[in-house]
Amino acid sequence: MKTDKLPRVVIVGAGFGGLKTAQKLAHAPVQITLIDRYNYHLFQPLLYQIAIAGLVPSQIAYPLRTIFRRQKNLTFQMGEISAVDFDARYVRTNGSVIAYDYLVLAVGGEANFFGLRAVEENSFQLKSIESATSTRNHLLRMFERASREADPDKRRALLTFVVVGAGPTGVETAGALAELITHVMTKDYPEMDLQESRVLLIEATGSVMAAYPDELRQATMDLLQGKNVEILLNARLTDYNGQRITLADGGHINAYTLIWTAGVRSAELTDRLGVQQAAARRVRVEPSLQLPQHPDVFVIGDAAYVEDKQGQPLPMLATVAQQQAEAAAKNIRKILKGEKPQPFQYKDPGLLATIGRNAAVARIWGLSFSGFIAWVIWVMLHIYRLIGFRNRLVVLINWAWDYFFYDNQVRLITRE
Repeated sequence: MKTDKLPRVVIVGAGFGGLKTAQKLAHAPVQITLIDRYNYHLFQPLLYQIAIAGLVPSQIAYPLRTIFRRQKNLTFQMGEISAVDFDARYVRTNGSVIAYDYLVLAVGGEANFFGLRAVEENSFQLKSIESATSTRNHLLRMFERASREADPDKRRALLTFVVVGAGPTGVETAGALAELITHVMTKDYPEMDLQESRVLLIEATGSVMAAYPDELRQATMDLLQGKNVEILLNARLTDYNGQRITLADGGHINAYTLIWTAGVRSAELTDRLGVQQAAARRVRVEPSLQLPQHPDVFVIGDAAYVEDKQGQPLPMLATVAQQQAEAAAKNIRKILKGEKPQPFQYKDPGLLATIGRNAAVARIWGLSFSGFIAWVIWVMLHIYRLIGFRNRLVVLINWAWDYFFYDNQVRLITRE
């Protein structure tokens, strides 16, 4: 059959959801166009490892054209979507118009600053390679500046590192940053008293890791405090000018570093689609993940608002995106056969987060545990989920080196 006669499936976004959708349609009678602003798939859960000088970008990213080199029914186009016309069935990129028979929007999410413009302008985030690299450069510069700063108050502010948001990303970042200081920077800067340094984790609610069971939340608190991370709960940030944090209770913290992990919303494109949105600006979809009034359009991943059996929105996690991708691909196949699409049902694979060396928390198969065993599971799972044997091998070697020699290898301040 000629490809120009095949139904055209356009997938927007090559994150976990878009990538899995394309792979699951590899042998379907369709012609796929995959569109992304970058030419690589990024393993976002490890972005904080770039920020704390543990890994380099090439170890957690993989070229899309290499991934799909053998998939004959797919073409990749690097570009950014500027508009979608649901009635005429096309998407417009910065350079072309692409028609579709079926559209899968897997556009992901972005940081949500809840209208705090000054915080957005002066803080760092971990949503892309560029932002993670910028964070790494900044962190290393703070140590360089502190090493030659004579004013003790300013030096303490330079060595105060604040992470806002005590979800998995915030917890992992704070724990890794505390270990970087304790195990690595103390050797790099023997002339400095790094007892002056502080790592603070600020959370607006009353607990860390709100989605986790009580026993794991307490274990997370204990592990973080064991690494000298200061935890401020029920502390809502209201302003930050790049040097001073202001809290809702009137308190202040002098710090030159603020890493924002406190909020996520769907990508900005969803605001321009003219569709109904819910919490975190996510798009409301049918149980089958189809867009109401537009059954040829599927929305998956962070951009999709789907509730669980308890009426709570599904978390913005890679596991959710991947399962929705499989469901969307299966429903497209069903529609092509003239069958009725099926509702999506999420199967919770468990919870897992690391707080540093030998320290992690996990909830798997209904069992909660923490410490070394959870950490080993976290390491092996993340290495397995990386794309490419070379990346898996290099990351494993890097982590083994760090583990045995307490020496992060990528402490480079690079030109941005």
